[in-house]
Amino acid sequence: MNTLLTTLDKMQEVLSSLASLLNEEQHQLSAGQINSNLLQRITEDKSALLSTLNYLDEMRRAAETHLQIQAPYDGQSDMSHRWQHIQQYTRRLQDSNVHNGLLLQHQIRFTQDALEVLKPHQTQAFYGPDGRGKGQSTLSRKI
Repeated sequence: MNTLLTTLDKMQEVLSSLASLLNEEQHQLSAGQINSNLLQRITEDKSALLSTLNYLDEMRRAAETHLQIQAPYDGQSDMSHRWQHIQQYTRRLQDSNVHNGLLLQHQIRFTQDALEVLKPHQTQAFYGPDGRGKGQSTLSRKI
């Protein structure tokens, strides 16, 4: 029983960390100028937290099987309360993640629009899609 309670507590801690990270991500995506290095770190941290959460959920399911109980833990007030809190956190995090996805799509559209404005003003292409210089002869090597 203690293992399950500990696992549920750890899940709440990870969800709390994930909420802070999503708030930080939202702040970055809402900023006038995005710090791409910081956004990359946030993405990596999010991925690590989600992996941890997945592992904890597997531990929770194993403990449930061992104890022959199942969420929402009717009749177990401590576990039931923790489970309700986890579900509430999860719903809020889902909403935050959807919101951040919309902000990211907005940033992508903004960048694409900026590139479209700049394209006609491009004077000369120095490199082709293959990475070789345009208009330059290619040197051949003898083997």
